[in-house]
Amino acid sequence: MPFVYGVVPAVNFTTNATPNTENDALFVKPGARTLYLTHIQMQGKGANLTSLSGIVQRLKRFFTTASSGGTALTPAPRAQNAPAATSSAGQASAGVTPGTGGPTPQLIVGCSATGPGSWDYLNNNDVAPEIDGSATQSFDLFNSSGVASLVFETSIDIQE
Repeated sequence: MPFVYGVVPAVNFTTNATPNTENDALFVKPGARTLYLTHIQMQGKGANLTSLSGIVQRLKRFFTTASSGGTALTPAPRAQNAPAATSSAGQASAGVTPGTGGPTPQLIVGCSATGPGSWDYLNNNDVAPEIDGSATQSFDLFNSSGVASLVFETSIDIQE
């Protein structure tokens, strides 16, 4: 049975200062065990906005080398008796160092600049995006908005 881990940066992300320009702001790459991406959560934190705006995150996969850089994140086990995660992650609001080979889009999730959004494949690894253990690949979240510099928070859940 796989274990669930949270990758929770607990920081504000900001979309690019140039509208409709992507930032590669968060990645996760496998360790010794196969990695399944099972949940993405995001929350817009806009205040005093006078028009409706949206934020999207595009999940993409790098196939040749994994992304790197940014602030390291240790996936935290949801169950207190789970082993340490073998996967690793990193984040940077201005962008991490992208991998190579791709990126190939996997899915899109979005929210309003002031509201929540989420996506999940909980309890269904048959359709969850997956990377084999020890592969030199990564899943990256690219954020974008038609409006400059929108603030939001995000987190992901993985299974190993």
